[in-house]
Amino acid sequence: MKILYVIPARGGSKGIPHKNIKLLNGKPLIYYSIDVARQLTTDDHICVSTDDDEIINVVERYGLKVPFKRPDYLATDTATTNDVLIHAINFYEETGDFYDVIVLLQPTSPLRNANHVKEALNQYNDKFDMVASVKVSKSASVLCIENKDGNIVSCFNQAGSRRQTLSSYYEYNGAVYVINIEQLKKKGMYCFNHNKKYLMDEIYSVDIDTPFDWIIVETILKNKQIINN
Repeated sequence: MKILYVIPARGGSKGIPHKNIKLLNGKPLIYYSIDVARQLTTDDHICVSTDDDEIINVVERYGLKVPFKRPDYLATDTATTNDVLIHAINFYEETGDFYDVIVLLQPTSPLRNANHVKEALNQYNDKFDMVASVKVSKSASVLCIENKDGNIVSCFNQAGSRRQTLSSYYEYNGAVYVINIEQLKKKGMYCFNHNKKYLMDEIYSVDIDTPFDWIIVETILKNKQIINN
């Protein structure tokens, strides 16, 4: 397989300003994903897709050439990951460079390491649309909704059942996506129906979305007894 590693990094982060290049335990957040990709391939197969000049400068100071600047219409709140990936594929194919698979590495998963990506790749074959990383969900036992009478009722954990007897549920953790490019072009990733899970431990699955998530990850990175990244 010929693999393109794509690291999407939009400039307009609202929850944590300049999140993708903010220093996390001493280095820009995006460097963690670049470091993982560099353990798996050479720089010419790593694509940082960004609309932001400051992110481009930070990445290129790390020695990685950013192949293009993402157009503004792909940097809005309504632009999808699918759109960003298709744009990257089209860029490379227009230069005569054709790939079989995209490995999507979101910068917000800095605890994901190269072994996780290798294991996800080992689970992939071209019969699948995608292999996606997940973690075991704890939400099923406590998730509830408010009914028309204003009472909260359990969604999955019915009265009298024990948490241990519930079916297994999983949450996408955003860390690794191994994507079949042929199917991406045909269906779009939001219409994929042949997906395989790659299960990761919870501690590696933190996806930085809020300042609280940032504190959690920084604490983990500073405590070498918790994780060896």
